[in-house]
Amino acid sequence: MYKSYFKRPIDIIISAIGLIILSPIILILIIVLTINNNGLPFFVHERPGKNEKIFRLLKFKSMNDKKDKEGYLLPYHLRVTKVGNFIRKTSLDEIPQLFNVLIGDMSIIGPRPLLIEYLERYSDFEKRRHNFRPGITGWAQVNGRNSITWKKKFELDVWYVNNVSFALDLKIVLLTIKKVVLKENINLSENVNMTPFMGND
Repeated sequence: MYKSYFKRPIDIIISAIGLIILSPIILILIIVLTINNNGLPFFVHERPGKNEKIFRLLKFKSMNDKKDKEGYLLPYHLRVTKVGNFIRKTSLDEIPQLFNVLIGDMSIIGPRPLLIEYLERYSDFEKRRHNFRPGITGWAQVNGRNSITWKKKFELDVWYVNNVSFALDLKIVLLTIKKVVLKENINLSENVNMTPFMGND
């Protein structure tokens, strides 16, 4: 019942209240990042959501767009700015995803949205992670985030999709807050500290 009738309304209420409360911080970050990133405070990237429907994920921009001599973007760690490093360590870069939650692209809790090119590499079991809205944080994030293997991450994602409950979501929220406060595996982006997903045998 929670999954079908209450989770989405709760997402709307929490994201709306969150955006209102955090609006001063959002405004400050927009100004700082606009100056720091030559007028580009946001990072927008297409990701697969529920039922593999593509949506535009919104984050605060933490990296510049510097390229090498051949015109390719430099590695992630060479493009993260000082301000970007700070907002990543504090998870402030994730705040704009509350807009994604509010309009229905995402949920507060769910499997993290990954890259579109990974879709063709998933097994039938791994594809089940897309039976649910992706989340700002999730069961895999509070159980290792980028320190676990892709295989384990997907197992945790599918387990969550099959076992969604209010108690589980509350547990994930509390564990996420703990990890952010203690700065444990802060980065939520699977594309920075992990090797690309090439498929599991």
